[in-house]
Amino acid sequence: MSFATVFSSLFAVVLALIAVLALAALALKALRHWQDRFQQGAEGTGPQMRFLRAMPLGQNERAVLMEAQGEVLLIGVTTGGISLLARWPEREKMGEGPSPTPVTGADS
Repeated sequence: MSFATVFSSLFAVVLALIAVLALAALALKALRHWQDRFQQGAEGTGPQMRFLRAMPLGQNERAVLMEAQGEVLLIGVTTGGISLLARWPEREKMGEGPSPTPVTGADS
């Protein structure tokens, strides 16, 4: 094999790799735009629900902090179900606003 053949084959592989990576980046950008567009509220004011944080508590249990329509919700997720643990009425910085409203079994 000559040097020119090896070089042209290597160049074709690198060019194909660049094309695939560019298409993947373009697809990710389009999906993100599509997701943001369809998560808008009815009036286009912003996303109705947003994931904030999750903390694993065990192998199949976790506490999830989410924002839904201006409220911040603390949700417990297990293999057996999902429970609302606490809610903050308005979106405020954690630790600066009013204390969370605990949720009892009668409210949920």
